[in-house]
Amino acid sequence: MYTWKRTMPEASWIDEERGVGELAQRLPAHERIALDTEFLRERTFFARLCVLQIAAGEGIWCVDAIATPLAPLVPVLGSSTTTKLLHAARQDLEVLYLSSRCVVAPVFDTQVAAACAGFKPQIGYADLVDTLLGVKLEKAHTRADWSKRPLSREQLAYAADDVRYLEPVARALEDRLRELDREHWVREDCAALTDARRFEPDPDTAWERLRGIAQLAPRARARAKLIAAWRERLARERDLPRSWILPDAAVFEIAHATPQTAADLSALRAMPPNFNARFAEDLLDTLRDQAPREPPAPEPEPDGRPTDAQKAAAERMIRAVDARAAELGVSAEILATRGQIKALAMGSRQIDALAGWRREVIGERLLALLD
Repeated sequence: MYTWKRTMPEASWIDEERGVGELAQRLPAHERIALDTEFLRERTFFARLCVLQIAAGEGIWCVDAIATPLAPLVPVLGSSTTTKLLHAARQDLEVLYLSSRCVVAPVFDTQVAAACAGFKPQIGYADLVDTLLGVKLEKAHTRADWSKRPLSREQLAYAADDVRYLEPVARALEDRLRELDREHWVREDCAALTDARRFEPDPDTAWERLRGIAQLAPRARARAKLIAAWRERLARERDLPRSWILPDAAVFEIAHATPQTAADLSALRAMPPNFNARFAEDLLDTLRDQAPREPPAPEPEPDGRPTDAQKAAAERMIRAVDARAAELGVSAEILATRGQIKALAMGSRQIDALAGWRREVIGERLLALLD
């Protein structure tokens, strides 16, 4: 059983290149380092990294990512011999990749590990620290502006705590996973998090973020996909939030209404009143040039509403997943989400439940229910 020291040092603040270089020389001596980031994204498409927190051995460092380049740290962040501990790592990994072009790997995500060990999915870091270590963390600075300098003592303490307890939490979870023989579950799921394709997805797949697109008629659905891709490219180019370019409601309304002129666009209820005229012409050109003249051919992946038979199959599979999850003492959604089950019932085979450890645990049972 892993035991941990309750007394840990204060964090060191690094805002000079020399300090970053010295830290970069110290870290390779450690097999594991804990990481977290503080960033801003409210007014931009790309997150702006403000602070990088690191814990290793007896040390904790908070690096001013605005004042100092992180290039000296890239080798250890990407080193295959140093495991990086994070909690809910997806956004941190994306921010670090986009700011330094570094794929941080290998990683051990304590949120992923907790779900595999039987905790609720998406459990927060503070809740996990409280449950496993009996330490209650301050949550007051969750919405702080991390770009402002200097940081307050309270902000620095909050940032340090985000990495201070990752090692003991990871050790406690590893003990549980070892007892349950589920360490390979976590290895597979954490490896998937480090796929660089996650950090720069193809704009043509941006429609997948639109909730309800499957319910559109074929022509409207094809237009919505074009609009979503157009918005994604423009948002990246201008570094603006997607919703500042065009809210989702406007994407759907344009897809339904098929406007022909800028005046038609501005008359739509969901259109932002300050929509740029040049954007309007560019969007209309995109729809005119690329929109299909005929309804699209059936796609290989399921789209639209399920048939009664497919609904019945989905219900059978949901019951099977719930029963298996109860046997394992985990949440059903880490085995297969409702959306994945629906997709499977409608013909898709490109779902997580049919790959890796999930195929053995539940995937084969689901396929048998389709026969």
